[in-house]
Amino acid sequence: MIVDSNLPLIKPLQTAATPPTTTPFQSYLTSLHEKYLSLDDGAIADYIPELAAAKQEWFGISVVTTAGKIFEVGDSDRHFTLQSISKALVYGMALEDCGREIVRSKVSIKSAGESANTVALDEQSKLPYNPMVNAGAIAVTDLIKGNSTTDRLNRILKKFYLYTGREVNISFPVFLSEKAAGHRHRALAHLLLNYGAIGDRIEETLDLYFQHSSILVNAKDLAVIGATLANGGINPITKERAIDERYVRDVLSMMIACGLDDYSGEWAYEVGIPAKSGVGGGILAAVPSKLGMGVFSPLLDATGNSVRGIEVCKDLSRKFGLHLFDTVKADKNLNEWLDSNESADGW
Repeated sequence: MIVDSNLPLIKPLQTAATPPTTTPFQSYLTSLHEKYLSLDDGAIADYIPELAAAKQEWFGISVVTTAGKIFEVGDSDRHFTLQSISKALVYGMALEDCGREIVRSKVSIKSAGESANTVALDEQSKLPYNPMVNAGAIAVTDLIKGNSTTDRLNRILKKFYLYTGREVNISFPVFLSEKAAGHRHRALAHLLLNYGAIGDRIEETLDLYFQHSSILVNAKDLAVIGATLANGGINPITKERAIDERYVRDVLSMMIACGLDDYSGEWAYEVGIPAKSGVGGGILAAVPSKLGMGVFSPLLDATGNSVRGIEVCKDLSRKFGLHLFDTVKADKNLNEWLDSNESADGW
């Protein structure tokens, strides 16, 4: 179903009790929010008119553990569109629909070395570089099965429901804006068609691509999605499986390799957590077996990533030793901070 973004969303996520605000971890998140709220570097995306309406003061942080604990601060319930973050979930869905062999025959798994919006394919394979660049995401979207356009869209919405634990809707104004401004995507689609990476239903596949990019979420949703991936594909709140466990590794691998576009190498070095960003201002991150993080702030850097979101994730990774390759003892024990109900004085 496609709805206007001004209409209320239905079926709020049924969550476990939120930990007391006096926990050290909750207090630390509050301090991070206060620390970076005044950071006004970057700019709001304006190439899509609807995105330009965002306010620079919007800023939300949420963390959800694989045990189902929820922490949040700021504008964690404010809705925005997924944009490129949807690429990771649709990639996982294509793997479930078609299997690794077919997906690998349509899209490579190489670091692009160029902008996600590049109108170019890998010179050797004549395929998109990876599922996180626009060309790769179009090819992956084309693989989603269904008897009709509506059926394919409904299957995607159902999949996202499993990840978030609530019904999600599409912002009709954003979808129309993306569709009207999507000339570069049409060029990519015809290039893909020329090399056999997609079929000839170009407009249908592009509509589906623009629609899943226009799904409305909030920072808490991103954290639940991240926690679901961190939990082997099982939503820690609803206990429902969102993705086949054997494909979780594929999704997380692409996220850490290519999830932040041109900034992906620096992200892997500095933060070291599988993540995906979108020009709507969201960053989704998943720390395997531990937690998911969702940060929303629409101020973007030159590479199209949330300025505040990157800084928040850097701080969390450093303080709690969340980097996948960090062997140094963390500054603070994450489990103790998550479980403690004592005052955060002294952190």
